[in-house]
Amino acid sequence: MRVLFHTFGCKANQYDTERMRQELEAWGAKTTTERPEADVFVVNTCTVTNQADADARRLIRRLQREVPSAQIVVSGCSAALNPDDYHSMDGVSGVVEGHDPVAVASLVASNVPVQIELRSSLDRVDTEPIGGELLRVRRGAARGWLKVQDGCDRKCAFCATRLARGYSRSRHPSQVLAEAKLLAEVHAELVITGIHIGHYGKDLAPEWTLSRLVAELMEKLPDVRFRLGSIEATEIDDLTIELLATSGGQLAPHLHMPLQSGADPVLKRMRRWHSREQYRCRVLEIADRIWPLGLGADVITGFPGETPTDHAATCSLIRELPFTYLHVFPFSPRDGTVATGLPNPVPQRIAGERSRELREMANDKGLAYKVSRVGGPAEVIVEGESGTALTGDYLRVGIVGLDRDSNGLSRPRYSGTLQSDKEHLYIELSQ
Repeated sequence: MRVLFHTFGCKANQYDTERMRQELEAWGAKTTTERPEADVFVVNTCTVTNQADADARRLIRRLQREVPSAQIVVSGCSAALNPDDYHSMDGVSGVVEGHDPVAVASLVASNVPVQIELRSSLDRVDTEPIGGELLRVRRGAARGWLKVQDGCDRKCAFCATRLARGYSRSRHPSQVLAEAKLLAEVHAELVITGIHIGHYGKDLAPEWTLSRLVAELMEKLPDVRFRLGSIEATEIDDLTIELLATSGGQLAPHLHMPLQSGADPVLKRMRRWHSREQYRCRVLEIADRIWPLGLGADVITGFPGETPTDHAATCSLIRELPFTYLHVFPFSPRDGTVATGLPNPVPQRIAGERSRELREMANDKGLAYKVSRVGGPAEVIVEGESGTALTGDYLRVGIVGLDRDSNGLSRPRYSGTLQSDKEHLYIELSQ
């Protein structure tokens, strides 16, 4: 049986797909990347926006047209919230309402049109348990994903992911470390990921913290570069800042801290738990300790009730803080979320205009940061045979002076000096 996987969405979803692939291969299946060869398509969906749902449905229709003889199995966040929508589609032989790799493998191997019921309602708590088999490799990638928790206990007004993923569940530190050791055999960098990693360990007995887990990983695996996935600014504790500032790059100097809005009235309607000033102060404190620093954020424009004054406040904050990139999204109402019923919707045209303004601002800040890094040192992880590499502060750069042996790259990790040819940033490797 030949299986082709397609993943939408975040690193946690990508990790889940790798677990599905590993599970299916253990059952005797073979992975393919060629559509005409596939006996089964596994589509792991995302539901962060309406567009993500639409993209998944569009792909499924295309797969059914191109390879009508193949099974199509749908899993993931969108499948958890909208199972009937997928089960009724032509060509879909089964729907797993979540991310359980064993359930996906069972459904694919059964080779019969059946729907596995893993959920009961939008606010369900019977989510699949965290853990299971350890992931050994992220196939075809220089960097590995290390998932430390799943789910979220926060109740942001706009978020459907928490409805699909359930409450926050942490993996035991011993399990995380065991998996990290396996992944470190094939990956020079491991990205610590999950749905709400800042809540890692709160549900364990005894309780743990993310920073303590990271310190443990760094001590046990000193030759690996670790990178934090998305984490809330108010959940970055002093130990995390100390590790970022003093690890010599072992903990990559890069943080992605969701902002969503720079206006307190909007943050309140979003049910965010931080204020504009709390976010601002923490970022400035971090930036004062760490250089270089790759700094990213998520921002939503056009949230219900967002006024021109609110948008101006967001623009002002972004101008002030040392962001190197932004992920900007016009507001997308999601079924089952509080935001769907909020008054004073912002017209899509205005939300789009505000998004474009913020993206242009982010592009300018990103270019300025790249210029500031020219002539400075960097350590990079080479990304396969692509001829590009990733710095600790999350810059994708070209490579000059790369040594290769008969098998390709002689090693995955290099140091050098960043240079620019006026159009592109590249690293000149040290001899």
